[in-house]
Amino acid sequence: MAVRSLSMVEAIRDAHDVMMERDSRVIVFGEDVGFFGGVFRCTQGLQKKYGRLRCFDTPINESGIVGAAIGMAAYGLRPCVEIQFADYMYPAYDQITQEAARIRYRSNGDFTCPLVVRMPTGGGIFGGETHSQSPEALFTHVSGLKTVLPSNPHDAKGLLIAAIEDPDPVIFLEPKRLYHGPFDGHHEREATSWKGHPLGEVPEGHYAIALGTAAIRREGADVTVLTYGTMTHIALAAADEQGIDAEVIDLRSLIPLDLETIETSVRKTGRCVVAHEATLTSGFGAELAARVQATCFYHLEAPVRRVAGWDVPYPHAQEWFYFPGPARVGRALRETVEA
Repeated sequence: MAVRSLSMVEAIRDAHDVMMERDSRVIVFGEDVGFFGGVFRCTQGLQKKYGRLRCFDTPINESGIVGAAIGMAAYGLRPCVEIQFADYMYPAYDQITQEAARIRYRSNGDFTCPLVVRMPTGGGIFGGETHSQSPEALFTHVSGLKTVLPSNPHDAKGLLIAAIEDPDPVIFLEPKRLYHGPFDGHHEREATSWKGHPLGEVPEGHYAIALGTAAIRREGADVTVLTYGTMTHIALAAADEQGIDAEVIDLRSLIPLDLETIETSVRKTGRCVVAHEATLTSGFGAELAARVQATCFYHLEAPVRRVAGWDVPYPHAQEWFYFPGPARVGRALRETVEA
């Protein structure tokens, strides 16, 4: 299969294109996604190619966007909608959690909701507290939703195709800090100035990455790092800088979760560090730590450590101090290995 060097934005756009061409039921809409192509250009050119009935703009009404998409999905379409920033999803949270997530159960399987809700997530653009939130834990807590968060263009395309093909609602979170790259995790202060360069090799055409499958980005024997999204690159950089033989697991899919890969790794290394950008308290890392403790207790040589964002609203001027960088992750790795 031929491959192309694409940024994450281009890979996401390509996934839309592939699925819209293959399946006439796939429609794309949201604020500015049609004529303008989205604020990050993830849907650029789709309206021109497929017309205004399949790619169109909506009013600034997140509840209306998701509510309309749920009705369309229940009656056979496969909508893939964009919430402009994950921070804006709260007006739609009722529709997502009380309607989309419940339809299969409420109807005893007579109706499903093949809906994808895409959202740029996390920091990296100095957007402050209203453009930088990482709300993944608010979705992983809800039964009936699947939650996906890729770390590179190859996975972004394959996971988005799988999400669109899935019969149930999928929350697809896109780390905006990785949209354009490249980003290797080492020099995080300069990352925002790196624009327009490819991040990865992406196969042409259709391919899907099964939801619920993690990827081992770096094999190691001393400690397991569980992470996802942007923090995958931070964890890799931290392990390199500290010279620690860490096994870095990119979860990719938070729900469903690849417990087999996690448990196999932790039982091998005997140590575990969990890293994510979202705030610490009640973050998804707490669930990961609890799962590891429950299934790998007799293999653990040290307590499971969590590295996360501070429990404060996402700051603007102090963004790079808030974000868990290689130094903080590296300290956690060193302390865990030496415990």
